[in-house]
Amino acid sequence: MSALVLVAGFGLLADGRELMHQSIWAKPLKFGVSFVIYAATLAWLLPKLRRARRTMWTLGTAFAVTGLIDVGFIVVQAARGTYSHFNVNTDTFNQIGQVIFSTGVVGLFGASLLIAVMLLFQRVGDTALTWALRAGIGLSVAGMALASFIRGWATTGPRTVEDAYGNPVSLVGQHGVGAPDGYGMPVTNWSTVGGDLRVPHFVGLHSIQVFVLAALVLTALAARVPWLRRERVRAQLIGIVILGYTALFALTTWQAMRGQSLVHPDAATWIVLAATAVGTLLAAALAISAARRRQAVP
Repeated sequence: MSALVLVAGFGLLADGRELMHQSIWAKPLKFGVSFVIYAATLAWLLPKLRRARRTMWTLGTAFAVTGLIDVGFIVVQAARGTYSHFNVNTDTFNQIGQVIFSTGVVGLFGASLLIAVMLLFQRVGDTALTWALRAGIGLSVAGMALASFIRGWATTGPRTVEDAYGNPVSLVGQHGVGAPDGYGMPVTNWSTVGGDLRVPHFVGLHSIQVFVLAALVLTALAARVPWLRRERVRAQLIGIVILGYTALFALTTWQAMRGQSLVHPDAATWIVLAATAVGTLLAAALAISAARRRQAVP
């Protein structure tokens, strides 16, 4: 995946072909970066688990293999100047490739789900890190599961678009809700004119990195901040981070399913976002205040 990031980055500069006004190499680049982050997290996590080591090795290997299959098809289709997702063209290569592509998606979800279940029965580090990993991998699986709704919820029927060479391609399914794909933001390509289920998909998928980073930062600060040295306090703060981030995941999902662009929130979205922010900050303030009072008691 790291090599793919380099290749796709070069492709952005050297290859002028486009799909929906975006470089054909934009999608491989985004998937490469995402898999570098997520797979590196799993590579760090799995060796730390003490139980069922062989099973964990098998699940990690299954994730790696299916990830290569899944992203490999995306890269091949990009090189061919056509679409990987939602492509129902009847040429033999695409038909066989779509079956393999779907198998890879199921493998990625299945491996991650089993790792999430097995984490429930194991402890990794202190309580804060353990809960960060459990909630993170669980919300990541939820983000993956949300991808299955993209085809069903957002689909408005078959449509015909052009590939990089101007040839017609039939698509069944789309990322957008209330608006077809295209007209996206820079880099992410998330829709600016309608809802986009890739937003909560991204938020959920990378929650584990947010939670683990928060746990590691709290552990590092504990060396200088006396009231953070209690394991229970760090666990409480991680719990607040988890609840606040999960609310953000729910909010972006609700916003996308209403056909609303991330960059054009309505009053209801602003109210829920503000309530989430205030509730999270208030809970954190109360937890910190209680911890400092306990620290002050002789």
